[in-house]
Amino acid sequence: MKVIGAAGFRISALHFTIIAMSLAMTIGAWLYSKHQLNIQIENRFTASKERTIGLIIDRMSRYEDALWSGVANIAALEGELSHQEWRTFAHSLNLEEKYPGVNGIGVIYQVARAERAAFMAERAREERRNFKIFPAHDEDVLLPITFVEPEALNAAAVGLDVAHEINRRTGLLASRDSGKAQITEPIILVQDSGNTPGFLFYTPFYEGGQPDTVEERQARFAGVVYAPFIMRKLVAGLLAKDLREIHFSIHDGGTLLYDEHSQTYEPEYDPNPMFREMVELNIYGRTWTVDIRTTKAFRTQNLSTQPTIILIAGLVIELLVIALIAMMARANSRAQAYANEITEELRAKTDSLEQANEEIEQFVYIASHDLKTPTRGIGFLTDVLEEDLEDVIGPLETHSEIKEHLQLIRERLERMENLTSGIMEFSRINYVSADLTASLQISRMVDDCIADFKLRPDQIQLESAVETLSCDSTRFRRVMENLIGNAFKYHPDREAAKVDIDIEDEGDRLFVSISDNGPGIAPEHQQKIFDVFQTLRKGTDPDSTGIGLAIVKKAVKRHGYDIYLDSTLGSGATFSFHWPKTEFASSLEEVA
Repeated sequence: MKVIGAAGFRISALHFTIIAMSLAMTIGAWLYSKHQLNIQIENRFTASKERTIGLIIDRMSRYEDALWSGVANIAALEGELSHQEWRTFAHSLNLEEKYPGVNGIGVIYQVARAERAAFMAERAREERRNFKIFPAHDEDVLLPITFVEPEALNAAAVGLDVAHEINRRTGLLASRDSGKAQITEPIILVQDSGNTPGFLFYTPFYEGGQPDTVEERQARFAGVVYAPFIMRKLVAGLLAKDLREIHFSIHDGGTLLYDEHSQTYEPEYDPNPMFREMVELNIYGRTWTVDIRTTKAFRTQNLSTQPTIILIAGLVIELLVIALIAMMARANSRAQAYANEITEELRAKTDSLEQANEEIEQFVYIASHDLKTPTRGIGFLTDVLEEDLEDVIGPLETHSEIKEHLQLIRERLERMENLTSGIMEFSRINYVSADLTASLQISRMVDDCIADFKLRPDQIQLESAVETLSCDSTRFRRVMENLIGNAFKYHPDREAAKVDIDIEDEGDRLFVSISDNGPGIAPEHQQKIFDVFQTLRKGTDPDSTGIGLAIVKKAVKRHGYDIYLDSTLGSGATFSFHWPKTEFASSLEEVA
């Protein structure tokens, strides 16, 4: 198909194809850059989220350790604990500095109802003050808060019988029966004048050591070491000002324990966060739901114009390509018109046929040669664009993606140069699709590698339990070529390099190992080399994109397997992985 333009020249289907492919590459580069940027931003959110959850878990674990140390202290005193001894122990913990967020640490004894008066008298005698158990209730046993430090901060709680209230009581009895640390459902602490949500944290202790069964625990239960928490103080102790790119709230069941999702909390609240995730945290017998959202600061720090710059640059190049195509089409139209004119003349003047053909060839050659100038101009504009980008965003060495896309533009210009040079033969150009077969002959693939990498036959040794592979053979070839090619590419002495390939049949899958005698890889780098854009290349090594092993890993993981590396410096390396024999999910996306 040919379209005649306003100036009378023809634009062929080939020209439209070139324009479409060029535009597709520009849009693809823009989308890829945008996608990579989104991945980086999402990774930042994930890191902040995991850091928040990790801080909560780690700090609660430290509080638990403090409570169990209190249990150990009581056990060392064989249960005979005085107020002064507990005060000395509590002060040794240095709560304010080492356990920020905790409201105190105390002891709750189990007291039989018949021993209530004697227990209060004993406490009053020891502490030389009036000790009362309150409030009254109908439960079988009493569970009064006997000691708590710092006492001045928690004075309102001394003597409080936690058995009077179901949330306090239920958490304590669950700790008693399990022998493990336990927190209560949300409560309001009597020492909290702000009446904000909090909870109690229990660790049990028993008479005569740690029992093994629930019945023994109930029979020998003596009390608990506990810590009261006001949720807002706990969060302040956990996070301080370390995390300001995310806000969060915590719910226990239907009760809101803590909330930062409010414009009144601070100006960084974002009503339309870039990311939001609900995390269920099973912690000491309770399930906390943590609602994590990004802030305005997160949005501000993760805005980038890089994809837009790439798109604009690509469109500018696209316009230049279209202009070049138009010039080529105009020149081609003129050449064809001239050829038609000569042909008409040759019908009457057959004796001038040879001369006319020579003139046509000379004209087309000159037109093809002259069309190289716009291509070089585009290359010059690409260099100018690179310099302008450096003025806007700094050295491009720190912006690997822009550098890669500019290289893609240059590769496309190189291809256009080739097309211009071959304009005399464009009608004979055929685009033949690759023959993608369902099966792969493994020995033939090895022979192809020997030929492609220019190796001696003895440099690759193959031991295979199967001759052909019918499962995702294209990706399998890609994996093998990458691993084999790397072994020779990075060997200090290519002539002495050798690779051993061993393929074992394990029923429904193959086990593949590729060993080389290269320089080896240090243990600290063995996971890094599988990351995208990561390479151990030195200045004198061959050029590397750092993406080959990432493609290998992703191709293997598409089938649910992992790739393993066994290597030490100076002793070569062995890459091994599994691969399915027959079953293949056709819906899998392309690996590259």
